[in-house]
Amino acid sequence: MLFNSFDFILFLPIVFLLYWFVFKTVKSQNCLIVAASYIFYGLWDWRFLFLIAFTTLCSYVSGVLIEKNLDKEGGHAKAFCITNIVVNLLILCIFKYYNFFVGSFVDLMSLFKVKMHASTLEIILPVGISFYTFQAIGYSIDVYKRRVEASHDVISFFAFICFFPQLVAGPIERAANLLPQFCKERVFEYDKAADGMRQILWGLFKKIVVADNCAEFVDDAFKNYQETNGATLALAGVFFALQIYGDFSGYSDIAIGTGKLFGITLRDNFRTPYFSRDVAEFWKRWHISLNKWFVDYVYIPLGGSRTTNIKVVRNVFVIFLLSGLWHGANWTYVAWGAYHALLFVPLILLKLNKRNSGIIAENTWYPKPQELGGMLLTFVLVSIGWIIFRADNIGAAFEILKKIFTFASWKTPKLSIMTYQTPTLIAIGVCLAVEWINRKRAHSFDFSWIKFSWIRIPLYYIIFAMIVLYSGENHTFIYFQF
Repeated sequence: MLFNSFDFILFLPIVFLLYWFVFKTVKSQNCLIVAASYIFYGLWDWRFLFLIAFTTLCSYVSGVLIEKNLDKEGGHAKAFCITNIVVNLLILCIFKYYNFFVGSFVDLMSLFKVKMHASTLEIILPVGISFYTFQAIGYSIDVYKRRVEASHDVISFFAFICFFPQLVAGPIERAANLLPQFCKERVFEYDKAADGMRQILWGLFKKIVVADNCAEFVDDAFKNYQETNGATLALAGVFFALQIYGDFSGYSDIAIGTGKLFGITLRDNFRTPYFSRDVAEFWKRWHISLNKWFVDYVYIPLGGSRTTNIKVVRNVFVIFLLSGLWHGANWTYVAWGAYHALLFVPLILLKLNKRNSGIIAENTWYPKPQELGGMLLTFVLVSIGWIIFRADNIGAAFEILKKIFTFASWKTPKLSIMTYQTPTLIAIGVCLAVEWINRKRAHSFDFSWIKFSWIRIPLYYIIFAMIVLYSGENHTFIYFQF
């Protein structure tokens, strides 16, 4: 079920009304959340339900066993933790990477004149498997590290793993934040719910108005890159940067806003990443929940940045390559991860990775020239990475970048291949303006600082009108494939 679908428009208010007016106890509300989440997820493919149920049960049982054996000799707690990690990663690898690894191995052998037949499986990639798998793994590690107590309430644990707003594309939640919220009574808060509705509205704007309209131009340019000139491909790279941001951060806004309707607080996943002044700051603001997961569960255990320079470089490449591979079974994602590692390494070795930790232009309405330059350079560097990410394969990525950087072959960008030219540019302008104005707020559509309702309310209607006017074919969210 898509957030931007008519089905969800019917689904959400029904679940909301049942949740607050019929199911009034914690246990009954959790049961409703589990049932609604399984309906929400099962509408993609009912067979996926067996997989997420298995992952949930394994993680629940492992948590109980880990906790029971923590103070006993023999290392059984560690064994139970490792077992659950291995089981979850094995499931992830089979469904997401089996064909990729087999095909890559066959290609490698062919370089040595060894002919092999690739035996692949017709496997359907379960929606959101990377997200809920990492959430389950993080829970087991946290129980083992005594960061959280193991859950002994199976219903609340199922709700923690399958909570439908963030089930298929995050944020990747930590047990310490989300699980306790399913174990205590929730009270309806009008202000929180109203803020959630505003965040949902803004998420739909970014998805439907910005991302889906940018997609028209991007898809055409990348599909026909061989016949498309360098200037058009460069513009397509910029539009894809805006598309993937509007698409993914839009989903996160809808998920976080929907959680607020049910009295549940989900963690931030994006904080105006394109206003970053360097790549290190960008990664503090982009897909925050995944980056924090890799830092806490991979980077720091490897030694983090408190080790020799060689090991720091190794650790940086490990997390960025894993992050790239996490996104999908394609070498373009791995190359994208390696590219960002190359950008990140000099900053961390020179101790510059934390220099831009505050909000850009914190005390003014406009950035300093140095800040503006850093912001534009960072956006260009990140957009180059998105071109690698978006290309169908490494060869296509290389050809596109070659055309872009062969400036002599540039021609006027073919804006005519955009379905809507001026409206799309207006939508992008509105998005950037709103996010710049509210860059210091909890979320980008938080206009609570405007005291006059006669100013605030028309803003909501304008955004809603743009969503209606721009809406067309329902495009799936990009990160559903990851």
